[in-house]
Order: sequence, then C-alpha cells, then structure tokens
Amino acid sequence: MEVGGGGGGSDKGSVSCGSWIRRPENVNLVVLGRSRKRGDASPSMLEIFSFDPKTTSLSSSPLDKYVVEEVEGDLVSIAVHPSGEDIVCSTTNGGCKLFEYGRESNAKLSARKLTPLEGVGPQKCIAFSVDGSKLATGGVDGHLRIFAWPSLRVILDEPKAHKSVHDMDFSLDSEYLVSTSTDGSARIWKTEDGYPLTTLTRKTGEDIQLCRFSKDGTKPFLFCTVQKGDKVVIAVWDISTWNRIGHKGLLKKPASIMSISKDGKYLALGSKDGDICAVDIKKMVICHWSRRLHLGTCIETLEFCPSERVVLTTSSEWGAVATKLNVPVDWKEWQIYMMLLGLFLASALAFYIFMQNSDSFWQFPERNQPGATKYKTFFGDSQSSEDPFFPVDM
Repeated sequence: MEVGGGGGGSDKGSVSCGSWIRRPENVNLVVLGRSRKRGDASPSMLEIFSFDPKTTSLSSSPLDKYVVEEVEGDLVSIAVHPSGEDIVCSTTNGGCKLFEYGRESNAKLSARKLTPLEGVGPQKCIAFSVDGSKLATGGVDGHLRIFAWPSLRVILDEPKAHKSVHDMDFSLDSEYLVSTSTDGSARIWKTEDGYPLTTLTRKTGEDIQLCRFSKDGTKPFLFCTVQKGDKVVIAVWDISTWNRIGHKGLLKKPASIMSISKDGKYLALGSKDGDICAVDIKKMVICHWSRRLHLGTCIETLEFCPSERVVLTTSSEWGAVATKLNVPVDWKEWQIYMMLLGLFLASALAFYIFMQNSDSFWQFPERNQPGATKYKTFFGDSQSSEDPFFPVDM
C-alpha cells in the first residue's frame, strides 16, 4: 500500500529528507525535513508525525514542528539516534544542528548547538553507529568526520577523505565505517581511532556508489552498487578479507539510494526515476517492486521501519510515502510462544493417552487378561479363607 504522507497534499514537494524514530512498545514516529518552496514564503522546518501500521499512513497533522531560521538555509540530511531521543540535521548554510525529542507523549523538539559542526557547510550524509556510540558526517566538500557520542570527542577529522562524500554506513558491530565518493572510490575506516584501513578495489571504468553493511549478524558482507557505463550491479565484499566475492544485477538502472532492514533480511534500492525494489538477501532475488512510486523523480530518502515491513521514501516532487512491502509476514514473538505452548500441551495430552492405554508397571492390568486367571488359579486368592496347601491325610 502506497500512501502519501507528511501532512497532506498541500505540502507535497517540500520534503527534502526523513527518517523513522523508534519509540518503546514498537511504536514508530516519522521525522521529516521540509525545504522552502520556490516562490513561496513557507519556511524550512522539521516536523514529527505519528505512524499507523494498520493503514500504513502518517498522521494528517504533525505532533510537533520546529521552524528553521532563514539564515540557516534548507534542511539537507537527517539522522536519528537509535534511542530515538536525538536528531541531527544538516542545513545548506548553518552546518549541523541537534534536536532533542523526549519519550513523553507530549514531547517537544528542543534545538541544541553542535559546536564542532557549526558552519561546516552542507553534509551529504549523517549517520549514527548501530550501538549509538558514534556519529559520522560526510560533507559535500569531501570532509569526513567521526565523533564519539554524546561527548563529541573527535575520532576522525579528514578534510580530504574524498572529492565529495556520496554515501556511508557503519558496520553492525560499529567497528568499521565505509564511505564512497562521487569519483567512484570507496574507503574503509576503523571507527575506534579513525585509521584508514583500506580502499576497495574496482575495475577500470567502475564507480562504487552506494554502500551498506550486512546487518543479520551472520554474514560479514558489504553491499555496494557498482556502475560501469549503463550497467549497474550490486557487488559483495567479504569484510574479513575485503575481497570482492561476487555481484548480481537487480535494479538494472541507476540507483539513487540504498537501505537495509534492521534485521538484515531485506535490502532496498531506490532509482533516480522513482522506482523502488526490495531484495531478499538470503536468495538475492527481488521480492517486491513499486514502480513509478515517485514518478519521474529521484528518490532521496529510503529507510526501513524498525518494526514493520514498511519503507519510508521521500522525493522533492511527491513528498513522503510509506509503502508496505509484499513479503512474507514475520512471526511475532507472542505467536512463537503460543506455538511452543501448543506443542507442549499436545505432547502432554499424547503422553496421558499413551499411559492410559499401555501396560505400565504402576498400572498392572488385572482383568480381561488370560494370564491373570491362570495365576489366580495356581496361587489362589490371598484374601480367600481357603488354604490351597491343606493338610495331607497320612
């Protein structure tokens, strides 16, 4: 189900970035960054929306909003801390800004300064590590930074990491950061000390563009989109050796963004003309297509919902869209427990029936058994007054 979201049709075309906010009890919210429209006096702002998993839709009006000052420009990118309480945004003119959003039902956005990131220019990419202990930013100017969170201790400050940062991602264990450049190169960094570990190998004419680490905890792989001419494939690297081990053509058109589900089972690609597809990573086959979802427009945001098989996409033309994926339904935790309880009760019932209909040491059959009659005749009845061993008449 595809649903236009983000506050209604009147605001379509103004969404520049977005992300999910995970809350307790598998409740999810959505944060959207809106840019100023050309020829319109509407301001750039950050908005929080509720999400209804039953209808796969966002609320018609925001729970809260924050208007960005005109001098700071428009919102460019956004990242939400795994706790759901910290939101970092980049603007075109003012560097990065921190917004705190509590867990209370009536929580309000509260802006805070990020001193090390003030006036650094637009950041194409912002990402928190999976464990929430690090924050990385990649600038349009190629400047790559890694900070410890929330202390903002500088781990890496590399002005010439790339020509211009294109994409980046943390590994599941938060040990590595991969970053790609607009010139087609890709580098691996150690997040503990910012050491440049290696540069991914590529063939002549190949451009490495988008990148995501596997997240299922069993397959230590790195997925990257690689384009050579008009041919686009997903290439896979083994992160234990950083050797390329294979590739497969899936979307078969230039991709603008890539995402991977929180449990690592699915990978999604968004195209530059508005299509999205979801890939079953175990089989490496497409299991969902949404064609012309953002008709004729580059998809700028693509992110899996933390607890549902739903993806959030945004584009400058069509705003925010929540899409339910047509994939097999996952078992809920309570369903697994009910199944185990049912198996236990069925086993107990089968054991009871077996014991009731079997020859047991504790339940020796005394009737309707031929052998029982013979024993009684030979030995007699211990309760009878007749003594089988009567005196012999001498």
